[in-house]
Amino acid sequence: MSASSTARRMAATALAAGTVVSAIALPATAADRDHHRHPRVEISAVQADSPGRDNHTNQSLNAEWVEITNHTRHAVNLRNWTLRDNDGNRYRFYDVRLAGRATVRVHSGMGRDTRTDLYQDRRDYMWDNRADTATLRNDHRRTVDTESWGRGGHHHRR
Repeated sequence: MSASSTARRMAATALAAGTVVSAIALPATAADRDHHRHPRVEISAVQADSPGRDNHTNQSLNAEWVEITNHTRHAVNLRNWTLRDNDGNRYRFYDVRLAGRATVRVHSGMGRDTRTDLYQDRRDYMWDNRADTATLRNDHRRTVDTESWGRGGHHHRR
């Protein structure tokens, strides 16, 4: 066997091995990109400016809310997750299991928690009407999602 024939076989073997490794790695990379486009849990909607005048009534406070959606089929335990604004105001989730394919609305005012509505029991507005960022962090303090409005009206996704 000639040296050039051996070199061609080695190159073909290396190329074939690289193709197999690439084929195995490609689906994982595609899945990772898909995960970033469609997070498991996300801030799906925000109403930072309650309709009407900001008169500090409980009704007005509860018209200010953030929705959190679980896109998976399985329940997610939100215990010790937090929702924060740019000023450092924070809401901590306690004993909340968000069912699969479910959404919960987190209101600023006072009320009785249900599986679809949670209340921060605040006596003041949390979200800035003109510009703010809602940041959702998990129990390990890792940012799960952010939603921004104002100052260009751009939307951030992590």
